[in-house]
Amino acid sequence: MSNAIFNKQEFLEIWLGNRKLTRRVIEVYPENELFSFTIGGMRDFGHLCAELLAIPVPSLKSIVNNKDAELYEKPSFANKEELLKLWDAAEKEIIDLYNQIPEERFNDQFLLFKTYDGIIKHHFIYFLENEIHHRGQAFVYLRALGIEPPFFWER
Repeated sequence: MSNAIFNKQEFLEIWLGNRKLTRRVIEVYPENELFSFTIGGMRDFGHLCAELLAIPVPSLKSIVNNKDAELYEKPSFANKEELLKLWDAAEKEIIDLYNQIPEERFNDQFLLFKTYDGIIKHHFIYFLENEIHHRGQAFVYLRALGIEPPFFWER
């Protein structure tokens, strides 16, 4: 019997559940506000989503291939339709790449983007926490725009 809180597959399911919730936020987000609406100096939701696309897949590729990657956070999409296509494609890559990393490597030290040194499983947690953080910002934006965000517990 393992003392682990989550096994590898369970963590992936939690991460993917969160990605599905973020996708639902993207779906309800007003197209015309994607790159324009901000509050209190925070970045617009389009740029937050660009960051959420820029980190996980390149990081997982780096871990799988033991090669560093460049961090490129500028939006590569011009509208919500393009963003959703990239979001869905990234999810497929996340599943594929994550499943290529043996659990034995989860405690290995790894440097991401020539800057972020840490244990691989801690990087995974950061990917999840960063998404939750930015989704929280989007919830604030949606409420400020008079839009009810999706229930956070429905994944």
